[in-house]
Amino acid sequence: MTDFVSTWNNDSFLTYPVGPLGLIAMRGTEEMGEKVNRYLTRWREHTEESGESDDMRTSPGVQRQDFLIKTVCPRFGNGEGKGMIKESVRGYDIYILCDVGAYNCTYDMYGQTVPMGPDEHFADLKRIIAAMAGKAKRINVIMPMLYEGRQHRRSSRESLDCASMLQELERLGVENIITFDAHDPRVQNAIPTCGFESVMPSYQVFKALLRKDKTLQLDRDHLMIVSPDEGAIDRNIFYASVLGLDMGMFYKRRDYTRIVNGRNPIVAHEYIGDSVEGKDIFVADDIISSGESVIELARELKKRRANRIFAACTFALFTNGIESYDKAYREGVIDRVISTNLTYRRPELKEAPWFVEADMSKYISYIIATLNHNRSLSKLLNPYNRIQKLLDNYKKEQQAAGIRLV
Repeated sequence: MTDFVSTWNNDSFLTYPVGPLGLIAMRGTEEMGEKVNRYLTRWREHTEESGESDDMRTSPGVQRQDFLIKTVCPRFGNGEGKGMIKESVRGYDIYILCDVGAYNCTYDMYGQTVPMGPDEHFADLKRIIAAMAGKAKRINVIMPMLYEGRQHRRSSRESLDCASMLQELERLGVENIITFDAHDPRVQNAIPTCGFESVMPSYQVFKALLRKDKTLQLDRDHLMIVSPDEGAIDRNIFYASVLGLDMGMFYKRRDYTRIVNGRNPIVAHEYIGDSVEGKDIFVADDIISSGESVIELARELKKRRANRIFAACTFALFTNGIESYDKAYREGVIDRVISTNLTYRRPELKEAPWFVEADMSKYISYIIATLNHNRSLSKLLNPYNRIQKLLDNYKKEQQAAGIRLV
């Protein structure tokens, strides 16, 4: 019996799929696509797509060796592009993986090598959807880092890029949009009749940390949750509630008279909460962009005599490189940074001794298999029971290994 069936109860999948499953991995998601495809093919024999029904045996796609659909988005010399699908998608339930942050992808324009930004990735996504010409039975987009997700509201005469993007996908016929840890999930109000899920990777991130470090003491006397700012308070409240820990928070005092790099610069980090002295600190946020604010926060916690600092995020961008984190690690300011593989990570980041990666491919596979059979995602989206089981197993492992905790 596979992990898929034993974990999620195969009774939930004794149903007919919406249509034969097709998986498209856009540029930059090839590695993730291969991993997801391997899980789906491993579980295939436990779904009705390979069942004995005459209807299913004659449906398109049932004899496929895997679920990946070949696509390509070539470019002309002046930078214009087009989307091409190399095989039929008629009647398929299509899932498109798209990483708008994969700046490692490039194309040639007027003899120059140009890195692909979020705009280019989103344009290619629309091209592939348009190439289907309405022949797919259903189109679902899995966009882990939501395109223009940080431009989610209007505070002056500004464009509402994220809302416009969602509405454009809806007009193109997309029925479900799956993202991870949206900067503000309320942006889904722009598409009230379209399926939208902002999935939190809380379980996978914490699991990755516990696998890496076996010396954590998961109690109020030794571990504390700290929110880096008011915007991240919900995700940190979740960790504090599930783990039964105390929580503090910082708020960023900004200089609203100036704008630097598109935002008001931070003047100081002000702390609110119980003492952090002698405690390990777990800090969770959605994005580490330049990463400067996390290091400043860690230094503030060290001034208050905190012990180890574990910073977790869903997307580790490190737009200014990782040198400052290497230095902070050597100085004992930062102990670990835990993040997912939902967007492109620098090669040097993967090799950094302080970086811990949480693989999300299996979780994405669960989501795809569940949606393909038109089942509820509620069990997948609530990680409470899985985290409790993880904590129990972690404490048993510590006891079995004879780890002495003070």
